[in-house]
Amino acid sequence: MTRAADLGFLGDLAVHGDRTALIDPDGSALTYRDLDRRVSTVADRLGPVRRLVLLAAANDVDTLVAYLAALRGGHPVLLVPRGQAGTLMESYDPDVVIDGGLIERRPGTAHELHPELALLLSTSGSTGSPKLVRLSAESLRANAAAIAEYLDIRADDRAVAALPLSYCYGLSVVNSNLLRGACLLLTERSVLDPAFWTLVKDRRATSLHGVPHTFALLDRAGFDRLELPDLRYVTQAGGRLDPAKVAGYAELGKRRGWRFFVMYGQTEATARMAYLPPELASTHPAAIGLPVPGGEFGLADDGELIYRGPNVMLGYAHTPADLALGRTVHELPTGDLGRRNPAGLYEVTGRKSRFVKPFGLRVDLDRVERLLAEAGIEAVAAGDDTRVVVAVHRSAERAAALVRARFGLPPSSVVVRRMREFPLLPNGKPDYRAIAAAGEPASAEPGSVRQAFAAVFGRRDIPGDATFVGLGGDSLSYVRMSIALERVLGRLPDDWPDTPVSELERLRATPSRWATLETNVLLRALAIVFIVGTHMELFTVHGGAHLLLIVAGWNFARFVLPGTATRIARAALPIAVPAVAWLGYRLAVTDDVSWTNVLLINNFTLTGAYGYWFVEVLVHAFLALSLVFAIPAVRRAERDHGFATALVALGAGLLLRVSLGEAPSFPELHWTTLGTVWFFALGWLAHKARTGTQRAVVLAFGFLLVPGMVGDPLWEAVVLGGLVLVLFQVRVPVPGVAVGALGLLASASLYIYLTHWTVFPALLPHLPAPVVLALSLAAGTAVWWLVQLATRRLTP
Repeated sequence: MTRAADLGFLGDLAVHGDRTALIDPDGSALTYRDLDRRVSTVADRLGPVRRLVLLAAANDVDTLVAYLAALRGGHPVLLVPRGQAGTLMESYDPDVVIDGGLIERRPGTAHELHPELALLLSTSGSTGSPKLVRLSAESLRANAAAIAEYLDIRADDRAVAALPLSYCYGLSVVNSNLLRGACLLLTERSVLDPAFWTLVKDRRATSLHGVPHTFALLDRAGFDRLELPDLRYVTQAGGRLDPAKVAGYAELGKRRGWRFFVMYGQTEATARMAYLPPELASTHPAAIGLPVPGGEFGLADDGELIYRGPNVMLGYAHTPADLALGRTVHELPTGDLGRRNPAGLYEVTGRKSRFVKPFGLRVDLDRVERLLAEAGIEAVAAGDDTRVVVAVHRSAERAAALVRARFGLPPSSVVVRRMREFPLLPNGKPDYRAIAAAGEPASAEPGSVRQAFAAVFGRRDIPGDATFVGLGGDSLSYVRMSIALERVLGRLPDDWPDTPVSELERLRATPSRWATLETNVLLRALAIVFIVGTHMELFTVHGGAHLLLIVAGWNFARFVLPGTATRIARAALPIAVPAVAWLGYRLAVTDDVSWTNVLLINNFTLTGAYGYWFVEVLVHAFLALSLVFAIPAVRRAERDHGFATALVALGAGLLLRVSLGEAPSFPELHWTTLGTVWFFALGWLAHKARTGTQRAVVLAFGFLLVPGMVGDPLWEAVVLGGLVLVLFQVRVPVPGVAVGALGLLASASLYIYLTHWTVFPALLPHLPAPVVLALSLAAGTAVWWLVQLATRRLTP
């Protein structure tokens, strides 16, 4: 029986001793001996019973440890990008989920798992689809060995692992280098980021790996001018690179002393099927080269390229029942049309599925791209049997004319769109679906899911595999996004932030006069109304700001964690920048605030206006946590033990409150960072509570700490009621006509909080209090809207 533990680099990682195995994004190094110990620890935790493990992957040490541990224990790994587990979780019901922390959903397994099954990967472009590639341990081992052989990977190599580990190309870099005892430099930075090249130089990287899009970015980054004396080779895969660029990079490598490997592969072949020897790249830049060691090519009668080798997949999985299947595939029809040239090298001449027939005229979309490339126009072509859609950076009219003339198509069937950046899939390949969708009539776009995403994120290209979290959504854009999607789809699934756009598009709205709002959207809207109305003395409902702290903690756990210290610090900027700007303006024109307010330190001096304490608590919390999470051990602890880490944070917050003493003044106890940051930690803990026991712990803390705190039963009801709604994510029905207004209030809550102290004192002597409340809310919302408008116009 073949088991994942048979893989050489998994059987005994410690055989490489104290050689450096991994260097994480923060510079922390791990030897092979240490890596072996960590892998064994996680493998022991997974246990001896084979289980299906869903691993949400990031380019970090914890992901690699979990991946190696699961394979070592023979547990089939379903590898997905972090933030995109929703659909596959529902479709395949994994026994164990590793997404930051390790969650055992059952002690045994709910599945029949074939003994050869080791790894499950999504095919290119199918991240949101339940269709998976089933790979055996032998396929992984064979492909890693073949790659290591033709690349001549050495034990003293240091490979930059910047490609997603959930992508077969990125994973092959990991497997082949670990097989030879080499070192991996883990990063998720772009090649346009100066810190990427600092890593390459300081860590003396010997290999770089990229998809075609990477090389377009390398051209912009001035790669040809960089001095990289340690670089031994560069590899390219993940799609066709223009032959002129292949020849150019091959010549650059000769001048600079490194080798350039063009590679060809598919997930269905584990990773690689062919490579072009560097010495032939200049003379045969259009070729995919030779089969990898142990593999071979054949040509079908229709010209389709057929691959055979030990790295061919077991077959596809469409449902959990397919996990019990053995080998159903013995050779791989690649879907590419090919030929063998006189030099004995294989070339891909087209794609079987890349043909469309508008007006009955057969059009090869790859030929469209080559035609335009020959004319000096970079393009990506897609379409269907009604139209050809071409995306270009420039020369749209010329491109349309060339395509019409070459293929004899009428003007109505050729659509050319200018795009600053071509839409890409997570693996760096062109998103043909998004390009094809860009050619649809404009009348079909308003009111769509993609239009909602485009409006919120300010971008036209929304790939089908995109998710709210993956696009960088945060607690501020969350409000607008949820409201926009509710209008399009009706009630949203709980995991919508992690659900691909293509899956959301399949949902249908249910017409109703009533709607349900996301819990924290409703609470933010109600809380800001409570705050402004209470400050005006129109009514007395205290506790709104403390409830907002709980909601902020919950959002921190959802959108900022797991995150680097820099990411956490950046999360403070959307709060701190408008606050400092507004308070600086108030200081210049009035005397109702002081410099301590502008510097956001009044919580510690209590010498300025008390009314802005809430903003200070949030900024202080983010900045303090950015320092704490700069410690690698803390980040690892949070990823492995999220609830426990949040519990420690709550304990620390309560200790800060106790540090104020027995009988501090009201402001010190209830309007300062030391006195109230524990509310933020309580919201964080609520988000991390996944089991009934954990939720009971959160409720216990709430009902032990809140009652009697200020002697106001209504304040307690607001805070505890909000905590319950946040903890259980209770959906409260609201009239459909109120959704827009509530969404605006929630989105603008920070700006309303900042501005209302200026608005209502000026208006209250002259207008009825309810009118002043409405105007105060409207004024803050207007300021928020103007800031959003200015930001969009100033941001490319």
